[in-house]
Amino acid sequence: MSQILLTISTFLAACIRMATPLTLAGLGEAFSERTGVMNLGVEAIMLCGAFGSFMVTFWTGNVYWGMLCGMLAGMLISGIHAILCIKCKANQTIVGLALNFFALGLTSFLFLIVFGQSTILPQCKTVPNFEFPLLGKIPLLGKAFFTHNIFVYLMYLLVFIFLFIYKKTEWGVIFTAVGEHPSAADTAGINVFRIRYLACMINGLLGGLAGSYFTLAQLGFFMEDITAGKGYIALVTVILGRRNPFGILCSALLIGLADAVQFQLQTMNIPIPSQAFSILPYIAAVFVLLFSAGKSSDPSALGIPYERDNR
Repeated sequence: MSQILLTISTFLAACIRMATPLTLAGLGEAFSERTGVMNLGVEAIMLCGAFGSFMVTFWTGNVYWGMLCGMLAGMLISGIHAILCIKCKANQTIVGLALNFFALGLTSFLFLIVFGQSTILPQCKTVPNFEFPLLGKIPLLGKAFFTHNIFVYLMYLLVFIFLFIYKKTEWGVIFTAVGEHPSAADTAGINVFRIRYLACMINGLLGGLAGSYFTLAQLGFFMEDITAGKGYIALVTVILGRRNPFGILCSALLIGLADAVQFQLQTMNIPIPSQAFSILPYIAAVFVLLFSAGKSSDPSALGIPYERDNR
């Protein structure tokens, strides 16, 4: 019986670890979309965050400086998207997708320039796991939910912070107003452009943090296309979770469950190519998208550049 409980606890912990970067990136994108800015370049933000965090941690040996640099790198990419879409009124979908290809090429090129071609990937320090005081002692759940690294605990905290902002503060009303009726918000004295820029920066910060998770918590190294499409899956969590922080977390856990299952299956020596198991999270993402079809509640001004002269 104790072995079964240990297996369940370990599996739940794996689900949470897999869901962490998806939730962090999803929270950032949902925040941006609530103000009317859709950024399909989440993959680019995460990829640059992973690269920046790895490089700084590799050179300094300090994972927390690496996390900070990862967030700054994500904000830089998101800032480019913001300028092109808010100031230049470019198509948000095209800019986001273009940034994904740009980031993939840029990070691969810079990594090759710095380290050259090698079969041995350079390693960096990773953040340690630690047991959360008191809560970590809870039977079964303590091991599963409260014996993790700082990224997971930040995810927990941010879900509640964003829930509080949306439901209990004036800022939540402002962000919603800018995304639903920017002209009315502008008339009421709200600076629509400033709010959207702020939302984009927060999107970049959280997306960069999500990317840092891969290098500083999960792997301890960087490689080409390290995010492997996780930015697109983070977009799925936003859609299925209806831009609600708790909904995004639940959606990420559902996809994290598929990810944990595929890793478990790969260790069971089943005579099936490992690539077949690797597609399970993406199959899960497609199914949850089908499940959410017709249930979307997009902000009225999502993806539409705001023209002050058109009030």
